[in-house]
Amino acid sequence: MVKLRLKRCGKKQPLYRIVAIDVQSRREGIDLQKVGFYDPIKNQIYLNIPGIRYFLERGAQPTETVYDILKKAGIFTEFRFNQTKVN
Repeated sequence: MVKLRLKRCGKKQPLYRIVAIDVQSRREGIDLQKVGFYDPIKNQIYLNIPGIRYFLERGAQPTETVYDILKKAGIFTEFRFNQTKVN
């Protein structure tokens, strides 16, 4: 199973990458793909929308924090709209 989770990449200041990673891997393990970047200090979010949608359509589960970030960016409204449009 694949999850979308945060991977820390800052030493003193917390910076996070949003990655698609296997559930059995550790937080700092090998990721399948980098799909975004989150800076909580500057409150900046960069997202690879096609990459995120690719993993969500194939059953990837976001963690609570990533879910909140994606919800704030409006990913789930677009995803549900396209999902109902296909059916």
